[in-house]
Amino acid sequence: MSSDSRIPVTVLTGFLGSGKTTLLNRILTEHHGQRIAVIENEFGEVGVDQGLVISADEEVFEMNNGCICCTVRGDLIRILGNLVRRKDRFDRVIVETTGLANPGPVAQTFFVDDDVKGDYRLDGIVTLVDAAHIELHLDDSPEAGEQIGFADVIVLNKTDLVGAEQLARLEARLTTMNGAASLRRAQMADVSIAEVLDIGGFDLARSLERRPRFLEPEYPFEWVGAYQLTGRAGLVVSPGPDPSIDVLLAPIAEPNRAAVDRHAEQMLRRFSEPPILVAPGGTITEGALHRLQLVEPGPWNFTLQVETAGLWALTSQHLASEFALRVVVDGHECPPAIAVELVAAHGHDETVTSVGFELERPLDGTRLNSWLSTLLREQGTDIFRMKGILDIAGEDRRFVFQGVHMLFDGRPGAEWKKDEPRRSQLVFIGKNLDRQALTRELDACVA
Repeated sequence: MSSDSRIPVTVLTGFLGSGKTTLLNRILTEHHGQRIAVIENEFGEVGVDQGLVISADEEVFEMNNGCICCTVRGDLIRILGNLVRRKDRFDRVIVETTGLANPGPVAQTFFVDDDVKGDYRLDGIVTLVDAAHIELHLDDSPEAGEQIGFADVIVLNKTDLVGAEQLARLEARLTTMNGAASLRRAQMADVSIAEVLDIGGFDLARSLERRPRFLEPEYPFEWVGAYQLTGRAGLVVSPGPDPSIDVLLAPIAEPNRAAVDRHAEQMLRRFSEPPILVAPGGTITEGALHRLQLVEPGPWNFTLQVETAGLWALTSQHLASEFALRVVVDGHECPPAIAVELVAAHGHDETVTSVGFELERPLDGTRLNSWLSTLLREQGTDIFRMKGILDIAGEDRRFVFQGVHMLFDGRPGAEWKKDEPRRSQLVFIGKNLDRQALTRELDACVA
């Protein structure tokens, strides 16, 4: 790799609570002499991961809340593009994905986006595995399996929490799932930096062999239709599976599949931007993402507005057939010059949700400790992950905690600065989470 001048990128992935941030902090505090830009992503209503990363000379960038995959791949491309302009300030990039991310679309970004693949090379995917809890998720969480399948290095973490027989069984299963990856045992993610950085490990040919459609991009939209438009046209939307639908109107060069594919990559960035809300009867203008609010009995009518006559592509979050999308010109339905269905975004287990909190009032340490102990004892099997930075009354230092199922680790963090607001941020991720009960119980812990 010494002849490759592109910026190396390492992807840290692994299911919720596997130890990704622990390994990241280990890397950031090692005396390796490298300057590292960190891109953080997390699944949860309240973003706390950046606060859990040790403050160093490195720069930390937060992705949109949610999954680093097709739905925010445009945001990843945007951040990488901005970083290139400042490449004299760092030597490499580390992307830490959310525990619910499929790393495939992340890796895909470095091969299908022309700008990204010209400036960056994917050095490797490092997957952390929680030896104590991963078997609870392998059979019902497809992301956990994908993270292992895409790995170049598997760090089997928390090996001190399981017996020798269970550890041997788990290693055999991981080897069956991905025999090409190197496997390292660890406690507190204590692997050497040389085993996870500059490994030159990502094998595109191997990924294509296992997944022939690996380089076929996934998108946060499912359909593109190209229309000849002049000025104004009508868009008719009928009831579908959701109470809203995101659409974007933009020019397209030609009515063929190659042009649609190029258009889709351009729209990927646009679909990462905040949408404009449009009520029935409203207007969809060119170049911006619009969210059609389908709040009344349908069908609904909207107006498409373009400044110049030509070929225009309507990009839709959902298939046109799901909402019976129709473009009407002068009272007559206008068929598309070409219509293409695209590979849509992968979905998560809908039963996994997050509940997040931000409080400006300090918490009573005794009541908080009692509540968390009871919560983990009674609901720990359903809490995949919890983490937070807390303001405890009477304490000069923030309290940082992380938990996985019934395991909990909390300790004092950095001192609160005099000029910064003191507040608590915490998030729970799991199944069967009762938002109202959690809110009520946390409020009872306020000092």
